[in-house]
Amino acid sequence: MRSTYLAAIFVLLIILPKSQAFWPQLPIEIPLGNRAEQTESDTKDTATEDSAMNLFNKTAGGTQWWTDHVWKNGYRIQQNALTEHWRLLNPSDTRLTWGTRKECDTELAKQNMNGKDKARAVVLLHGLMRTHHSMKSLEQELATQSDTAVIRFAYASSRESISEHAAALRDVLEGLPIETRISFVGHSMGNIVVRHLIGDLQNEGDPKQILSRCEAMVMLGPPNQGAAIARRLSTNTLYGWVTGKGGLELGPEWDAFEKRLATPPFPFAILAGDVSENSVQNPLVDGASDFVVSIEEAKLEGAEVFKTVPALHSFLMSNDEARKFTIDFLASHQSPKDKDKDR
Repeated sequence: MRSTYLAAIFVLLIILPKSQAFWPQLPIEIPLGNRAEQTESDTKDTATEDSAMNLFNKTAGGTQWWTDHVWKNGYRIQQNALTEHWRLLNPSDTRLTWGTRKECDTELAKQNMNGKDKARAVVLLHGLMRTHHSMKSLEQELATQSDTAVIRFAYASSRESISEHAAALRDVLEGLPIETRISFVGHSMGNIVVRHLIGDLQNEGDPKQILSRCEAMVMLGPPNQGAAIARRLSTNTLYGWVTGKGGLELGPEWDAFEKRLATPPFPFAILAGDVSENSVQNPLVDGASDFVVSIEEAKLEGAEVFKTVPALHSFLMSNDEARKFTIDFLASHQSPKDKDKDR
């Protein structure tokens, strides 16, 4: 029993990035229109002061509480999972406005965006309890390709269901130019978000022809068969409180939830971590694993490539071998004219 609790504590620590606190800072942005306790005259008197305090501030770009719904040349419109209000961030994560979705759309339309739209977009999706910052090393390498936009999709992984994350991702993709070709790189639960989106598009219709424009996908440490560790930790109510609905869907709710997922109808590869040679193993995971997801759990029929690398789950996206494989696999599935542009 003692070893199980120690393993659980270690897993929670390894899932979370070292650079961010365990408890995300609660959002304190409350739009002026929602401050019911203020009188009309008080609102007018303080509007200028509030604007100065709350606009044009540097933000963290969305950590646990914010989900992207629009991406355009680095500008992002996000919704807060707790308050449900919206904000517009520029490419430097500075807040330009906040309030309603319509207000953010209006402000986005005013922005002077340099350069034309890219022919391709690579969407990077982080995992449970992580943030889009964890995918930055991959972004930096992919961004060297001349005609590729790299989108680090931010979503409130522990605050909403995977279905809601998939719907937000759909919003982002449907907002891209209709001719944009799309690829994905997912880490952990991020892959399940994409598989849910694919299922939604196949079942509900795909008017923007997203699926026909998808070129390739690389899955890093995907719990494609659910996660035994999530099932075992879920017996403690703290697990569901910390990881939210998504964490439960990967564990005790997997059998019912899996029916909503689809296999990508385009080329995809799977990279699984294998640290079975290490002296310390996780008793909450069955068989060889990356300490969180087992090799068997990562498998999905139809993969063009299945490969293992000696990396822990949290560090797959920063592993040199994994990064090189990811870039090469995506490049090998570009259309011929895109390859010529990147030379």
